[in-house]
Amino acid sequence: MEINDIIRLMQAVKENDLTGFKMEEGDLKLSIKKEKEREIVTISANPVVPAEAPAGAYARQVSDAAAPSGNGEEMAGNDISSERIVSSPLVGTFYNAPTPDSEPFVKAGDQVNKGQVLGIIEAMKLMNEIECEFDGVVEAILAGNEDVVEYGQPLFRIR
Repeated sequence: MEINDIIRLMQAVKENDLTGFKMEEGDLKLSIKKEKEREIVTISANPVVPAEAPAGAYARQVSDAAAPSGNGEEMAGNDISSERIVSSPLVGTFYNAPTPDSEPFVKAGDQVNKGQVLGIIEAMKLMNEIECEFDGVVEAILAGNEDVVEYGQPLFRIR
């Protein structure tokens, strides 16, 4: 097999969105694989509302999903009507402190600054820091330590 034949096979895999191709010809074994495209997720203060959703449907859905399973004073009053909500950018396990023995990153009533770490979400053995996108005061923490959180789930309310 010539190099031009291999290049044509690579182009065919790319153009047809194939994820893999294997070929054996005599002593020649050829395997071409296409990696999945990675989605980059950023934390947004305002959740994305699907265009086809009726007005107010997302707010009701978020209110239902915001009920934390943990307990504590900082999670009292789960009304999330504030526009300054820090939501989960991915599915994973939420941690409010860097280690089990450490103090939480923030507590209700704490002053926070843009870029300050509020918590961590572990996903696929990777620790993803959740940073605040604006200055303010933590009004409520809407997820308990070690809770499993969903994409877009409100985690913090900032005033």
